[in-house]
Amino acid sequence: MRALRCYVNAMPVRSLYINFALLLKMMRIKKVLLDQRYELEEKVRRTRVVEREFLPFLNEIKRSRLVKVTTGVRRSGKSFSTYLMLKEFSFGYANFDEQILLSASPDEILSALLEIHGRGIDTIFLDEVQNLHGWELFVNKLGRSGYNVFITGSNARLLSRELATHLTGRHLQLEIYPFSFREYLKSINFNEGVETSRGMSLIKHELKNYMEKGGFPEVVVEGENPRIYLRQLYRDIVERDVIMRYNIAYKTTFRDIAFTLMNNFGRYVTYNSIKKQFGLRSDHTAKNYLSYLNESYLIFFINKLSFKPKEVERSPKKVYCIDPGMIRAVTMREDIGSIMENLVAVELLRRRSYWSRDIEVYYWKDYQQHEVDFVIKDGAEIKKLIQVTYASSRDEVERRELNSLIRASELLKCGNLLVITWDYEEEENIDNRAVKFLPLWKWLLQRE
Repeated sequence: MRALRCYVNAMPVRSLYINFALLLKMMRIKKVLLDQRYELEEKVRRTRVVEREFLPFLNEIKRSRLVKVTTGVRRSGKSFSTYLMLKEFSFGYANFDEQILLSASPDEILSALLEIHGRGIDTIFLDEVQNLHGWELFVNKLGRSGYNVFITGSNARLLSRELATHLTGRHLQLEIYPFSFREYLKSINFNEGVETSRGMSLIKHELKNYMEKGGFPEVVVEGENPRIYLRQLYRDIVERDVIMRYNIAYKTTFRDIAFTLMNNFGRYVTYNSIKKQFGLRSDHTAKNYLSYLNESYLIFFINKLSFKPKEVERSPKKVYCIDPGMIRAVTMREDIGSIMENLVAVELLRRRSYWSRDIEVYYWKDYQQHEVDFVIKDGAEIKKLIQVTYASSRDEVERRELNSLIRASELLKCGNLLVITWDYEEEENIDNRAVKFLPLWKWLLQRE
């Protein structure tokens, strides 16, 4: 009996202790949420705003009751742009790059947001949501409760897998990229008339700057040192978004693979070649490693055009990096022709995401080694063939590149042929086929 009385007498103390611990936890959660909101508002207040090209799409969908999902590489402007769009709403904000929020339950986070903002809150903005275990259930619950939900994330697979499983047909998604060359020019207030010799010279100068610094907003708008900033961002993506998230055991090997891919942008890669070069156990491991880098938006791959799915899977892939500035910061490679090709690859994917969602981008190569850098496919139709060459005059364009373009045109029944050059513009008839030559800067200004 004495032991029982001691246990009963102790219960209020234990209950008080538990309640006090919960109270402290909620106080810490609220402080973190308040600090995050303040930091985001301060960042917007002190940063010069450059209107992004995808904002019309976001503004169009912002009042939809479907979940709005914005994905893209770290530091590409997802949070900043979403905040600007939500300023007219009463919204709660939580960024799951903060450890304490990852140890909290969704109910605790929602309770803290309600305590901070009151009953008038009608919109919830969840940043880097893929870090929160069970986030998809939380988002579903918010949607069922009538909240207008916006989420961002830096991992394509974790988001797309759960979106497909739990939010099928109930979400709208947008992938965003670092600044395009058009956005870069807007950010530096470039107003020169490009029809004049002066304007053309100045815009080519700015294109070289863009190729050197890239398009990450904190480099372009806030003046961060591109070499220092982009090297650190590269390390953060590799370490935090891949090695830590996927608990990769052979860390040094993975870092070497990431650097090798960065250093080989514009070249071919196969799972087997990676397996052999780094002594991996299987093609499957190599495939996983490459997919992790692709899902982090650091590196992406373009497949060979084929109408046979198995051949697409088996064929070598061409590797590209998300940003030219990161290429220069990490690899120090000075191959301007390859950087031009990388720029075109990223721009094609950017245009697909922002305006032309039905297109697919491939490269083409036949058994005689004729190759075309980019094939634009819309459904079953081949819409355009593109070669990229570092040429300033007609005689600098290699004949083999034109032969490959003509050969692909015949086989794929496509008459829309484009050669993107550095500084040569003309339209010619080659082997009874019209070929357009266009400088890179002029092509990058288009929005086709």
